[in-house]
Amino acid sequence: MASNAAKPKRLYQTISSVENAYQQFDRAAKFLDLTPNQIAVIKAPRRVVDLQLPVRMDNGDIRVFQGYLVQHNIGRGPAKGGIRFHPQVSLDEVKALAFWMTYKCAVVNIPMGGAKGAVLCDPKQHTTGEIERISRRYFSDLIELFGPDRNVPAPDVGTNPQIMAWFMDTYSMHKRDFLPAVVTGKPLEVGGSKARLQSTGAGVVHCVRSALQHLGTNVNGCRVAIQGFGNVGSNVAKLLWDQGAKIVAVSDISGAYSNKKGIDISAALEHVQRHRDLSGFEQGGAADKLEDAEQLLHVDTDILIPAALENAITAQNVSGVKARIIAEGANGPITPDADQVLQEKGAFIIPDILCNAGGVTVSYLEWVQNRMGYYWQLERVQAELSTIMHAAFKSVLETAERHDCSLRMAAYICAIRRVTQAAELRGLYA
Repeated sequence: MASNAAKPKRLYQTISSVENAYQQFDRAAKFLDLTPNQIAVIKAPRRVVDLQLPVRMDNGDIRVFQGYLVQHNIGRGPAKGGIRFHPQVSLDEVKALAFWMTYKCAVVNIPMGGAKGAVLCDPKQHTTGEIERISRRYFSDLIELFGPDRNVPAPDVGTNPQIMAWFMDTYSMHKRDFLPAVVTGKPLEVGGSKARLQSTGAGVVHCVRSALQHLGTNVNGCRVAIQGFGNVGSNVAKLLWDQGAKIVAVSDISGAYSNKKGIDISAALEHVQRHRDLSGFEQGGAADKLEDAEQLLHVDTDILIPAALENAITAQNVSGVKARIIAEGANGPITPDADQVLQEKGAFIIPDILCNAGGVTVSYLEWVQNRMGYYWQLERVQAELSTIMHAAFKSVLETAERHDCSLRMAAYICAIRRVTQAAELRGLYA
């Protein structure tokens, strides 16, 4: 992530997120020879909601927040997708994220569709009471669109298990029932699943291990650079470090830090727990702080994991990327033109709709447990996630080899074929 406040804005403005998503779709649709009718049913979102949310602040003033909900596709099951609280989120971005969720669910073959929601706010600038009122206003204003068989949200940037608990409580109070399956990513005490907080990072690691096995090597001793040290990036770092990888660079909002001999990830996690970010981590020789956070992308490493925001690797910075394997922990971290350059350089790119699908997979497993009213031990959740992720990677890899195409194209071929088949089998009502 960027080292100053101006950089995140550039990440959002480099290319429209929805344009990025649609370019990926169009390439796969041509490969599959989809008809215009087939494309019309599954490409664009089915519902887009733009709403204003009046919320009373602690001082008594009423402030109106912009909110969005996009439901992209429900052909294979209820819509699934996170709710983002962020001051710079755009409707185009929400559309793209909903699109990716449809095909992310399809590529790992879980029976759900895609959705995404957002509120334009900065959680750091609000009290706990204000965030609770923003959360409950958003969910109550859209109450008819949510439900265990309609739309099942989850945490995303700026939201967390507590907000999911408020969502669930708001819905349950309206329906006069206890309905934990309406959201996932909840605290364990109100129906959450074990392994949920680590799930996206664990899914990335499963994909990295599968890629290394395919390429004839293993995790032990591999050099890894991770852009983003939030929930996903920090869990990836800890899991790979525990398995013998050498984490040579990490970054967050405070900047990028590198150590050719390897960063002590336990020390980095303890530093973040004390200081909220990596600021000052370079003190005492733990790592060197890079002059520009973007330099992390150019560190000499075996594996690069962009796990921050969209459009991190662009035509302007792609030339310096040296990693053999790029595992997309974030959604849409590589622009289409940069992706083409990397493919030509021979990089092995694990695409986002496969690589970071661990989160939605364990969300699905949480939803299943909620519907059953029976909750699994950690080992079973981890085993189910491993089985689903490795099966999905194998399917995508076999598709890529069969059609002599990139993993990104293969992932979309697998996913779009499944969504198309569901749409055709269901047909059109009326």
